[in-house]
Amino acid sequence: MGTPERRAPAGGDVARPLRVVSVSLGSPARDAVRDLTLLGRHVRLERIGTNGDVRAAAATFARLAGEVDAFGLGGTDLHLRVAGRRYRIAQSARLARHAGATPVVCGAGLKDTLERGVPARIADRIDLAGARVLLPSAVDRWGLAEALRDAGADLTIGDLAFLLGVPRAMHDLDAFARVVRVVAPPVVRLPIGWIYPTGAKQGTTDGGWRRRWFEAADVVAGDWHLVRRFAPPDLSGLTVITNTTTAEDLADLGARGARAVVTTTPRLEGRSLPTNLLEAAFTAIAGRGPLPHADLAAMVAEADLAPDVWRPPRPA
Repeated sequence: MGTPERRAPAGGDVARPLRVVSVSLGSPARDAVRDLTLLGRHVRLERIGTNGDVRAAAATFARLAGEVDAFGLGGTDLHLRVAGRRYRIAQSARLARHAGATPVVCGAGLKDTLERGVPARIADRIDLAGARVLLPSAVDRWGLAEALRDAGADLTIGDLAFLLGVPRAMHDLDAFARVVRVVAPPVVRLPIGWIYPTGAKQGTTDGGWRRRWFEAADVVAGDWHLVRRFAPPDLSGLTVITNTTTAEDLADLGARGARAVVTTTPRLEGRSLPTNLLEAAFTAIAGRGPLPHADLAAMVAEADLAPDVWRPPRPA
């Protein structure tokens, strides 16, 4: 039995502005409020970072429950979808329960719809056939990983190294999916901060052995915080496919020599939108959630969202 849909309080008043809030385990330094017109609706997007404090995140959900049209959950996923299987993250599920009847989404739906289409949408500008692509975490972006493979990329799957600290690379998604079936059930019961950088850790860098993996890549694709934490100072010629980047992040990547930065979600006032926040906006517009992938894909197509390709300015 699937997760029952929860009704967002949008109702039929199409003139009323919608409000969606991303409650994130990330740093509050990245908090922002933006307004967006999407599918004819005015949506106010807000991000509230709790600096890795799970109790503060739970309290924020409880405080705003019923006052917002939909929530996003940032800094973690509610579940992972890998090769047709679904793995629920226990701590995230407990957090979402504090939202009551207000829908909570983590961006997984957009990762399997909008992001899956990114390689095809950028094919005329970035050649992925034969490109050496580093995926710091494929479990978090399985749709993008499959699309990159289908585009002819040569994958290096780094989940064991970047999430679990095991220095082993894999290159075949089907073989990796078999590993996930064994490893994921115990891992998704662990505290989120043991696996993924939250709070202040998102602003730190790691100069260890993982940096060498970037040197062998033409493209790195996936979660921005993993890329930022482990990337070496020199990214000359590297293309980065990610999201949730600010203007400062782009400037930093340009200074390191990155060839191009592709953000899988639209850029609004200098920032690319987190998938959880954008999916929450679609959920609020629909007035129910979480949305089935077919419905979400149809809304994405109607909105005609396209990835943003940024290239650093050439020296004068």
